[in-house]
Amino acid sequence: MTDNKQMWTELGMDVETHDLLCEALPQAYGDVYLSQENRPEGMDYFNMIVADIHGLRPAELIEAQKEGKKVVGSFCIHVPDELVLAAGAIPTGLCSGSQFWVPEGEKHLPTTTCPLIKASIGARFGRTCPYSRIADLFVCENTCDGKKKAWEILAEDAPVYVMDIPQMKRERDFLHWKDELYGYKEKLEEITGNKITEESLKEAIHTVNEKRKALQRLYNFRKEPNVPISGLDTLLITQIAFFDDPKRFAAMVNKLCDELDQKKSEGFSVYEKDAVRLMLSGTPLSIPNWKLHHIIESSGAAVIIEEMCTGSRYFENLVDESGETIDEMLENLTQRYLGGINCACFTPNDARIDDIIRLSEEYHADGVIDVNLKFCGIYDMEGVKVEKTLKEKDIPILGIETDYTDQDAEQLKTRIGAFVELLENR
Repeated sequence: MTDNKQMWTELGMDVETHDLLCEALPQAYGDVYLSQENRPEGMDYFNMIVADIHGLRPAELIEAQKEGKKVVGSFCIHVPDELVLAAGAIPTGLCSGSQFWVPEGEKHLPTTTCPLIKASIGARFGRTCPYSRIADLFVCENTCDGKKKAWEILAEDAPVYVMDIPQMKRERDFLHWKDELYGYKEKLEEITGNKITEESLKEAIHTVNEKRKALQRLYNFRKEPNVPISGLDTLLITQIAFFDDPKRFAAMVNKLCDELDQKKSEGFSVYEKDAVRLMLSGTPLSIPNWKLHHIIESSGAAVIIEEMCTGSRYFENLVDESGETIDEMLENLTQRYLGGINCACFTPNDARIDDIIRLSEEYHADGVIDVNLKFCGIYDMEGVKVEKTLKEKDIPILGIETDYTDQDAEQLKTRIGAFVELLENR
């Protein structure tokens, strides 16, 4: 930990304030994760990552920078890691999932901004997230009005590059997004001094696809009648996917899946027989936001799929690897990163509701909890149509709004408990 403190000091972090986060996280992690029974041994790697989440990976990134590599941070799954890797740089997620960073964010943003945006800004301005100090470039996107204006504020303190994501999916919108990818390619070549070649981009596409395949393999276990890994553990793995080295991450997930294959053959389940199976949809749950999964699974129910950016949207739909030229590969990236992701920022967005219905069937969900982070207007408004359509399909649904605090925990326990009881009696 002493070495970490020296690293944090050299990054210009507020070490004293950051220590408060480091003191609280192990207790929270122990209460939520280590209290679970019958966890796979393969979770030891992910436990280690969380135990030193602001130490191990940041140290790797700094060493890479000393060797001349650039670190590129991003907030959104629409931003393709493939181009970063192809330029010889390292992609990483950025801090955005804790109430710890919200008060600092509120010094720069209205309180009626969603907690994810406030935390994203607060982590940088408060100097309490190493990833937000290390990144050589912050790649931002205009998925909502709140983010659009927040990035202008972030740019006062950090090197920001904004990508303009079309809000519709017409032919001209795909052409626009492809042009944005060309612009991003040029920006990455500029900051790294490296040319993105056919060979480097093809290899990068394969690398990220292998990570997606590992997550697909992991999530397939959750379709089984006997589920050998908890929703909490699967959420944690997906959250770590945004930060870890992609090849190492894929290898460790596949190693875990080998263990789960054995548990599957033995008919093992981490849940009680006939536990209610719940699907979560809606806004992302960035690390260390584990509140909802903990409440649900502590109630005896099972979280078996998330239609979220920290869920199926992140790994579904591989990039077509048949492209040979830069233009063909950028076209394939365009199709996947615009056509293959159904964020609430799009209009019309019936495809997202189709995804929810499809996933609820594939994972044999008994009901859906549609989650909205407070003040997230696009998911809140789309939630009206989600609830209406699912009720018409006779799919039980509970809509909830929450934030990063624990102030609503008891209320959520009551509402979720009542929903679970309703499903048990169907």
